[in-house]
Amino acid sequence: MTKPHILQVGSYPEWDQVPLDAAFHMHRYFEVTDKEKFLAEVGPQVRGLATRGDLGANAAMIAACPQLEVISVYGVGYDAVDIGAARARGIRVTNTPDVLTDDCADLAVAMLLALSRGVVGAEDWVRSGAWAEKGGFPLQRKVTGKRVGILGLGRIGAAIAHRLQGFGMTISYSGRARKETPPAWTFVSDPVTLAGQVDFLIVALSATPETRHIVNAPVLAALGPKGILINISRAPNVDEAALLDALEGGQLGGAALDVFEGEPHLNPRFLSAPNVLLQPHHASGTYETRQAMGKLLRDNLTAHFSGQPLPTPVL
Repeated sequence: MTKPHILQVGSYPEWDQVPLDAAFHMHRYFEVTDKEKFLAEVGPQVRGLATRGDLGANAAMIAACPQLEVISVYGVGYDAVDIGAARARGIRVTNTPDVLTDDCADLAVAMLLALSRGVVGAEDWVRSGAWAEKGGFPLQRKVTGKRVGILGLGRIGAAIAHRLQGFGMTISYSGRARKETPPAWTFVSDPVTLAGQVDFLIVALSATPETRHIVNAPVLAALGPKGILINISRAPNVDEAALLDALEGGQLGGAALDVFEGEPHLNPRFLSAPNVLLQPHHASGTYETRQAMGKLLRDNLTAHFSGQPLPTPVL
């Protein structure tokens, strides 16, 4: 049986690349310089596209592959895929949900704790000799018993909320609709109202045109000068200009961020903004989860070309 031709948009770890190469004819788009010429040459043969959440597949790439049948995304976010172009051609789209839920929730909680307790600054305080020279590290903020708002109570948002229950925190959430939750969790329909009722606002929404900049100046103003924003979702969900203005102007207590517009080339204002914890979009970055993501990406491709139901379709 002839191996299906797959356009590979970005690199994968060796543990994924080896089985992909064994099962499919992989065309490594990310390795070539003249990408337009490359697409013109291999596009007509391509039946599948393997990409990552940060790279996606735009309309031009999809158009260059007239035989394209399936797009398999390594990651839970698929907002970088032109869903309209895929839908118009009947192209299936899959992602890798569930397998990264725990890691994303773990990092959200870790960022909340690290920023509230000044973990990074406290380590610098010790290493720089300031502890010996100046005494104890400045007092930080308590976490246990505080109020937290989850913006987007999907798989990851719910996992975060369950973890934070262990800290005795009051849980509120907002989203498209009320969910079936523990009785103590409170649904708040409006993000501004939610932000005004909590000490921590955690963004766990998927990114859609409707959620773009859902965390905007009014939400940040409601969160206030003692409030902390945590974004474990996608960068477009937060208006970065409004966020930076609020941080620099003292209208927001702090922010912990794992995602940025234009990453890895983030706005340089973040590097000097006060009380910000910056992470390199690595919420799913453990060996166990990345291996599970790679297997699910391959399983979706294998299922499609075997005529089997897709394990995790989004389209």
